Amino acid sequence: MDDLEPIVSFRATGADLPPRGPAAHPVVAFDRKELNLILSLYGRYVASGEWRDYALDFTRDKAVFSIFRHTGESPIYRVVKDPALARKQGQYSVMAQGGLIMRRGQDLAQVIRVLLKRPRLIGA
Repeated sequence: MDDLEPIVSFRATGADLPPRGPAAHPVVAFDRKELNLILSLYGRYVASGEWRDYALDFTRDKAVFSIFRHTGESPIYRVVKDPALARKQGQYSVMAQGGLIMRRGQDLAQVIRVLLKRPRLIGA
């Protein structure tokens, strides 16, 4: 039994291993304060029956909160956080279904105000 060779790991050092954990794939995400602002507005419209579903997408470049009127459709609004635009036009934007940017800015609370209904004058 002396002719047996010991098993040698080809990756004896960790230098060859890909990085693991959250630092390996950094993504842009909404923080707790931002999600509270968005979800409080979303909750009002769900309670009134206008909105039904939402989706969260986190990528390396953007975080997107998509709002749906019906589950199987495309989103009617998207709240986007894009830190690359923070110094230029503002990192937050609200986009309509066709891709039109309804409002953009630095303050999320001001940006999502575009989604609030405005009072309408009812003609007599």
